[in-house]
Amino acid sequence: MAGFFTGGAIASQSGGFALIALTLMAAEYLFHKVNHVDSHDAGESGASLAIAAGNKVIGSLTASLAAVPVFFVYRHRLFDIPMQGVAPWALLFLAVEFCYFLHHLAMHKVRWLWATHAVHHSATRLNLSAAVRLGWGGQLTGGLVFYLPLVALGFPPLAVFGMLGAGLVYQFFLHLARPPHLGPLEWVLNTPRHHAVHHAANPSVIDRNFGGVLIVFDRLFGTFAEAPRGESLRFGVAGATPSRNPLVIVFSEWISMLRDAWRTPGLGGKLRVLFGPPG
Repeated sequence: MAGFFTGGAIASQSGGFALIALTLMAAEYLFHKVNHVDSHDAGESGASLAIAAGNKVIGSLTASLAAVPVFFVYRHRLFDIPMQGVAPWALLFLAVEFCYFLHHLAMHKVRWLWATHAVHHSATRLNLSAAVRLGWGGQLTGGLVFYLPLVALGFPPLAVFGMLGAGLVYQFFLHLARPPHLGPLEWVLNTPRHHAVHHAANPSVIDRNFGGVLIVFDRLFGTFAEAPRGESLRFGVAGATPSRNPLVIVFSEWISMLRDAWRTPGLGGKLRVLFGPPG
């Protein structure tokens, strides 16, 4: 799950949903506390909330800047796609899902994008508070480009990013600490069980299940994985030292990436560091 253009729910939604999300986070925490389920770390959840607040502020400050290329592309669109009836909305839903799948895949394969997305994966406990742990300023670092083709085709920008936002709200609920089994829906939908695998740092399932609302593109393109049998899922960024300091969490991968680029000789070498795979 990321921010407005990078995956994630709360930072891009209204204050009303943020209040609902906070209520649900508290309810999940209290329910597990009463039932003696070790699903939360207070310090880690506090860091997630602080990061979410920073994401919200920065997202609000940069929204108008991010909108400039969107409306420039829309001004030069190829067609006018009227959003009347069910068909165009269904088509837009599938198109946004596919673009999100590609974007999310790229966030794991391109270090420049991973530097922001790594923030979301840094939580070592998967619960609803981890859903709002989103990197800062991601809408300005290139994620936008994955959705511009839809705008260029003629889908209205508000429809495109409204659909994306609705999908990101859905993703908030994928971070349940105790994911239920949803039966046949598991074949089509991205569910909490599938998303837990996505967050896992286990070598056998790392970098899997990139879908947003749907899991069908992962099944089609071979990036789907079930939880490994007889092996507990471990969360967090593989090889990284966990931290409860929000600033360390937000900036550590950026600092590491830029330091590696600075130390690498030659322009080609520097570009490989910035735009090659993480790790």
